[in-house]
This record gives sequence, C-alpha cells and structure tokens, in this order.
Amino acid sequence: MTENKPLANRTGVLLLQRNQTLATAESCTGGLIGHRITEVSGSSAYFMGGVVTYSNEAKMRFLNVQESTLLAVGAVSEEVAYEMAQGAKNAFQTDFALSVTGIAGPSGGTLDKPVGLTYIGLATPEGVTVQRHVWEGDRSEVKSQSADAALQMLLDYLMRMQNDI
Repeated sequence: MTENKPLANRTGVLLLQRNQTLATAESCTGGLIGHRITEVSGSSAYFMGGVVTYSNEAKMRFLNVQESTLLAVGAVSEEVAYEMAQGAKNAFQTDFALSVTGIAGPSGGTLDKPVGLTYIGLATPEGVTVQRHVWEGDRSEVKSQSADAALQMLLDYLMRMQNDI
C-alpha cells in the first residue's frame, strides 16, 4: 500500500509504474517541490529537472511565458501558472509538469492578490489545469502548503488515470 507514504513517494511510484516523466517550474516555492521529489531515492528515473524562475525575465527566457501575459495580469495569476507549466513540459520534454507562482509574504500582498495567494499548474498530455489557493501562515508555511498542493494535484490526476484503465 502506498497510502501512508509521503506525497512525493506516492507520486513517484505511479510515475515509475507508468514510465512517465515530470518537470517543475517554481517561483514562490523556490525549488521546494523539486527538493521533495528528489528526496525520494530513484527519482532520477522520472524527474527530469526543474527551474526556479523568480523574476519575470527568467519566466520569459526559460519557460516561454509571454511578456504580454505578465503585463496584462501579473506574475501571480492563473495565466502565468498555465504558461509556466506548459513551458516546463515543453522545455524538459516530459509527460507532466508542475508550476507554482504566488505571494509567500510577509510582504507583497494587495487587496486583489493577498499574501498566501498561489496558482498551481499541472501540464498533462491532455492540457493544462490551474488551481487557485489562498493559504494562511507565514512564508515557510505558504511555501510548504503550495508544494503539498502541487504534489497532491499530480497524485490525484495519476490516481484518476489509474482508475480509468
């Protein structure tokens, strides 16, 4: 049974079983998702790599996020999470990619975009989906909750795929 193992372990088991690959594109989590994935022995079989694109320039250069998107809606947006996930999937030529962009705090929030707001993208062979979250807690807690939610999003997708077989 894999239900009691950490999210990264459970996700890795399913990726290995299906011979599928994963990449990450992280902003506010600063590489935490990639760290959790690589804490699992053997993760190099399915984790192709990740990028931490903290600046808008890095998002554009390494993930092909469009400047027009950044100017229109800002870096912390559903649209940018979407483009980051798609960009990572394309750059690493993987089956899946996770992205996260948000405001970890304690500063940087506004009325429209409060501290704790994150968007998590999942690129799959079928397309990209994005989830919006507003977390409570300090910077470390926002990062941790975002990493957990990203891994859970992928795990849920892989479990649905497994049930559809």
